[in-house]
Amino acid sequence: MRIGMKLDYSGGFVEAVEELRDLERVGLDVVYVAEAYSFDAVSQLGYIAAKTERLRIASGILPIYSRTPTLMAMTAAGLDYVSGGRFTLGLGASGPQVIEGFHGLPYQAPLGRTRELVEICRKVWRREAVVHEGKHYRIPLPAEQGTGLGKPLKLINHPLRARIPVMLAAIGPKNVSLAAEIAEEWEPIFFHPGKAAEVFGPALDEGRARRDPELGELGISIGVPAAVGTDTEQALHAVRAQLALYIGGMGAKGKNFYNDLACRYGYEEEAGRTQDLYLAGRKEEAAAVLPEELVRALCLVGTEDEVAERLAGYAAAGVTTLSLQPVGPDAGDRAARIALVERVAALAAG
Repeated sequence: MRIGMKLDYSGGFVEAVEELRDLERVGLDVVYVAEAYSFDAVSQLGYIAAKTERLRIASGILPIYSRTPTLMAMTAAGLDYVSGGRFTLGLGASGPQVIEGFHGLPYQAPLGRTRELVEICRKVWRREAVVHEGKHYRIPLPAEQGTGLGKPLKLINHPLRARIPVMLAAIGPKNVSLAAEIAEEWEPIFFHPGKAAEVFGPALDEGRARRDPELGELGISIGVPAAVGTDTEQALHAVRAQLALYIGGMGAKGKNFYNDLACRYGYEEEAGRTQDLYLAGRKEEAAAVLPEELVRALCLVGTEDEVAERLAGYAAAGVTTLSLQPVGPDAGDRAARIALVERVAALAAG
């Protein structure tokens, strides 16, 4: 099982990248850089590529709407080139709040657009002349939609790899099925190892049935709040608050993907109450509603023995990469983060 971490540069980007060298030394395998409505992820990934040697780098995630498919392919090929073949293209649909509210684009047809985007990217990486007649993208642009001067082109440069790994973030059944069909990796959020087979299994089976064998086995990369020790009360409180934010406050009533997932896990009543309280501004009460079992299942917080047991559960559920999110009173301490990665890497190795 690989150990990853999302880059947290709240204390300074250069300082965070310097820390990656120490994390790489103690067992970190991959670093993810997010792109919501922050700085772009691409410039930062390029900087990280130049400052590290072994560490894999991944976008976690790039929204599918904010770049054309061919630009997405060019970007991935460029990052793979400067990193010496260490890049994974993490993609996701994001949500209407970001896509329509920040980018000013309609949040339409995420499934169809994702499928076509990945298909176009792989054509670019194979250096084929890009011709695509899809429902959502037509390349070259037809004469009736433009000047009529567009011609099929292929990438000038030769990518290091003709198939750069694609990771799709997905939690809805149709999105999960698509990820299992076309991606090298699948990234769910709030992964419950004890309920994953029940909740995600049918969609994964459906997608795998259509999967090209050349893609290999589907990797599963999950983000998990983590703290190892005997005094974990503050860490669990932080996990509870984060879950309340997503389940209660991320999205409108009836349009919250994370709330839907909590319902699918069997916590429909609690998810509904959490959302009602959170949207009413009663955040502490919203967090208190979340069941202890759910909070503990969605994190890697506990003693070394408890964490080792949880790691075995993740492995049994098919998880191939754990992206640690340090939580608790020392989450902001550099030495503590390095120690966390070292301890979890050692426990994962057995």
